[in-house]
Amino acid sequence: MKSAVETLDPTKVKLTVEVTYDELKPSIKHAYEHIAQDVNIPGFRKGKVPPRIIDQRIGRPAVIEHAVNEGLGGFYAEAVRENKLRPLGQPEVEVTKVPGLVAGDEGELHFSAEVEVRPEITIPELDGLTVAVDDVEVSDEDVDGRLDALRERFGTLVGVDRPAAEGDFVVIDLVATIGDEEVDTVSGVSYQIGSGNMLEGLDEALTGLSGGEETTFVTKLAGGEHEGEEAQVKVAASTVKERQLPEADDDFAQLASEFDTLEELTADLREQTASIKVSNQAVQARDVLLEKLLADTEIPVPTGVVEAEVHRHLEGEGRLEDDEHRAEVTEQATTALRNQILLDTLAEKLEVKVSQGELVDYLVNASRQYGVDPNTFIQSLDQGGQIPAMVAEVARSKALAIALRAVSVTNGAGEAVDLSDFIGSDEDDAAAEAAEAAALAGSSDDAEAEGTAPVDAATDISSIADAPATEDEVKA
Repeated sequence: MKSAVETLDPTKVKLTVEVTYDELKPSIKHAYEHIAQDVNIPGFRKGKVPPRIIDQRIGRPAVIEHAVNEGLGGFYAEAVRENKLRPLGQPEVEVTKVPGLVAGDEGELHFSAEVEVRPEITIPELDGLTVAVDDVEVSDEDVDGRLDALRERFGTLVGVDRPAAEGDFVVIDLVATIGDEEVDTVSGVSYQIGSGNMLEGLDEALTGLSGGEETTFVTKLAGGEHEGEEAQVKVAASTVKERQLPEADDDFAQLASEFDTLEELTADLREQTASIKVSNQAVQARDVLLEKLLADTEIPVPTGVVEAEVHRHLEGEGRLEDDEHRAEVTEQATTALRNQILLDTLAEKLEVKVSQGELVDYLVNASRQYGVDPNTFIQSLDQGGQIPAMVAEVARSKALAIALRAVSVTNGAGEAVDLSDFIGSDEDDAAAEAAEAAALAGSSDDAEAEGTAPVDAATDISSIADAPATEDEVKA
């Protein structure tokens, strides 16, 4: 098979492929076998119809068409691998020559494929880059906020005879009308003023309303058949309750924690807050580094890939005609694709490898976020062909972590910040590589048991689907 690549623009290429008749023969043979199973020809059993009879009754062109359709995907994939292309979308294929339209005619299959690809970009050198993060300063207000949040968990709702205010809980009935038509009703719902998780304008309408009173306001509906439409909403408050918090004292410390005194509880909350802020430093460093790399890298974006994603998104929401939303989704899709192109290139530059253990950790944690059994979640991804995308996602995250080790991370005072607890270290990688080498020196089964075998798009998912999923067995 011969193939050649013509660059049409930085994000699009034209792949020209020539397939010999001998290379197409297996597909032609299978085409005869498949057609023989489907046709009914007197005097022949199904599956036993000779090729010459199929040529007479069905036609040689139909056989060749079947063979070409069957083999085209494999020939295209092989040409992509040979030319080290990184397709980002579906190709537009044109068959320009087909062989063997009559028996004995052994020509070639020629086709071309235009496809959008990941562009070649140049990422700035990491050495010499500095990333600044916020200082870790725990104020009394930070600790008081965590203490108040803990007190709220043990608070009680008590009815009050006064107008509702922010933070109060109100039991409400809602009736939405458009014109003269009642389009939605809700009864007996408890809503906290200020939460902002129902309808725009509801907080303002309820503020100042006492139990037994009602009012109306105009808003856009947030869901249902009339989502996005403007409606008049009548809201009636049946009861108003406020949350009363327990006193912050030693008794509360014993009730809400393992500590005997409020002083001990407060000290622990201060340590928790400091730990969270250190963790936030790592997140901030990652985000700042990504922003720097994006700002300093020219990244052409394949417009066709963006348009396809936007169409898929809007079609799923039933909002293909919403131009304003289309603009928002287009911007989001463009940003996501730029990030993906940058991080994929970074992962290649840093020669990032994803171990099976890392993939399992990622998939199990993702399954928990969706509230799905890990085995069911992983098998579903495998059946949908999504495992390669998950491997790529792990590689992107790992690439950023490794990149952070190569740059200088400083706080507001210019002091170096140690993020090794979050991004690992070169020594950790060396130890992991040594374990992987030892595992690979044995059987492939042993390597899988260690969870260190590198994975890629062709990973056998069978062992992953049976991976342990308990809190102790999987990294947080």
